[in-house]
Amino acid sequence: MTILIIYIAVFVAAFLIVRKGVKRAMARRDYTSLKTVTFGDESAVRPDRWASVISVVTIFLLWGAFTGSKWVPVHAPGPFVGETEFTYTLEAPDGSRDDATVYARVFNVGEDAAEPEVDPGDGFARNDAIKVGAWRSELLLMDKNDEVKRADGAKVVAIDGQPVAPGGSVSVANGTVAITSKGSLNFSPDKGMQMEPIWLPAPEAVVARVGEIASEGYQNFTLWEHLYWSLFRVIVGFFFGALVGIPLGYAMGLSDWFRGWFDPIVEFMRPVPPLALIPLVIIWAGIGESGKIILLFLAALWIMTISARAGVSGVAISKVHAAYSLGASKWQLMRYVIVPNSLPEIFTGARVAMGVCWGTVVAAELVAAEKGAGMMIMVASRFQNTDIVIMGIILIGIIGYGIDILMRKAETWLVPWKGRV
Repeated sequence: MTILIIYIAVFVAAFLIVRKGVKRAMARRDYTSLKTVTFGDESAVRPDRWASVISVVTIFLLWGAFTGSKWVPVHAPGPFVGETEFTYTLEAPDGSRDDATVYARVFNVGEDAAEPEVDPGDGFARNDAIKVGAWRSELLLMDKNDEVKRADGAKVVAIDGQPVAPGGSVSVANGTVAITSKGSLNFSPDKGMQMEPIWLPAPEAVVARVGEIASEGYQNFTLWEHLYWSLFRVIVGFFFGALVGIPLGYAMGLSDWFRGWFDPIVEFMRPVPPLALIPLVIIWAGIGESGKIILLFLAALWIMTISARAGVSGVAISKVHAAYSLGASKWQLMRYVIVPNSLPEIFTGARVAMGVCWGTVVAAELVAAEKGAGMMIMVASRFQNTDIVIMGIILIGIIGYGIDILMRKAETWLVPWKGRV
């Protein structure tokens, strides 16, 4: 919740500063800036580069601040590490009470630490010492050295002078002490606001993993081999999906017979998520490469079919009539009118299909694979190697974003008339 509040605050502050200050000082003078009406005009909406940069920097700074990263100057409060103590009051069966002090040493997990040396003191309640790792808790059988045991009817009735009963807890200096149902003590040092590395490692730990796996490999393959096989599967599956789906979509858009024959099949398969087909594909094609490519082929097929059909349906009828009035044949109509006007819709579908295929291949590799980005993430999660998991997620996102950028560039180059005719 704290991170969300900070993120929203940065968003609002950045919006006001950039829009009210920087934008006025660096106002552009172009065609869009001269428009009198821009709200609702999609062509006038372009990514604000300031917003993009600030967004990425904000996420990085929040990540570093809440993981104690050495790469950021400001950190959220971290877990308590050091020496602390608290006192418990032990009540004997006869009603007499005695106090004992517990000295605790909190250390960073992974470091060697010894329990503090303490003087047991006088009385039937004796002083104790424990050591506990940051973000952890430690159970203390406080009566192991007391003269009066719980088995004799002794019980803890207060912590640092605060009354407590079994099942309750008390806040003490630098932590919390809970009383278990059996009467022992459980000390939990303050965790602060930073995330434990096992849940969210610092950015430098993730970057270090990239270099390590790129050079030494992981599960018998280098990082580049894992990514290569994932990309190879996506490209091959998408290629065959487009190879079948685009002609099928054209046929459904131009022929009522094809539309009637294939429409029930396409509309039935369209809402079925590709991941639901994984068990069936494994039964039919096994867990080898052919099964994964078939799954990606099916993921792309229906999207490309629908986009091609929509492209044909979206061709303005006035253009078709104009072509016929000029004496165009059906082939010429297809070549010079239908295909050029449907390509923007097809490219939009291709971008969606590539995104779906990229997400599907990772999920397919989670089920059964010897190499691939998904397989790498799955194995790392089993051993709680969170840094490898996050590294894989980041690389998957970067590659997916790169694929989308390439698709946009290809669309700009191959369909320069989009939005102009």
